[in-house]
Amino acid sequence: MAIIRPFRPFDLPGMYRVCLRTGDSGRDATGLYHDPDLLAHVYAAPYPVADPGLTFVAADADGVLGYIVATADTYRFETWLEENWWPALRGRYPRERAADPGDGTEDWQRVAHIHDARPRQDELYDRYPAHLHIDILPRGQGAGLGRRLMATLVEALRARRVPGLHLGVGSGNPGAFAFYQAVGFSEERRGDWGSIMVMDLRG
Repeated sequence: MAIIRPFRPFDLPGMYRVCLRTGDSGRDATGLYHDPDLLAHVYAAPYPVADPGLTFVAADADGVLGYIVATADTYRFETWLEENWWPALRGRYPRERAADPGDGTEDWQRVAHIHDARPRQDELYDRYPAHLHIDILPRGQGAGLGRRLMATLVEALRARRVPGLHLGVGSGNPGAFAFYQAVGFSEERRGDWGSIMVMDLRG
């Protein structure tokens, strides 16, 4: 039986594994990366480092099987990344590694993101300043963990009086889109890559 609890520092290795094994639109992305840590360097690890109070994990006897990470203020988080997170990674992953090697791997895309990411203002952040990522291993899916993780995060954000929450979902992941609709998100924007979905937390 999985439990949901606040993040603890020793959860990070498990979160890295979950991120990689769900990183291809919910499928295992292990074969897409030479460096198994790159995906979580971008989409998982910085969140509990910046604000551990908005990271929650689902764990069972075998370890971490899912997590939800978030920031209450996307622009401030992007500024924190620029000042505290990206510099070390830019040193570790030189820009020349942001060239497509043509072998079907995606390390280069993450390296490009590390070098090109900058804080940016968006009118969306006025109403929905928080954003999240959620990942659950197959062995934890279908048991309501996603709903429980989402409810735990929403409660934490409301306790901070955060007015709204947004996320991005790729067009190749219709199951995730349906899940987010089921837990209360609605589509705000749509592009070729996918959709931005939002949830009003003021109600």
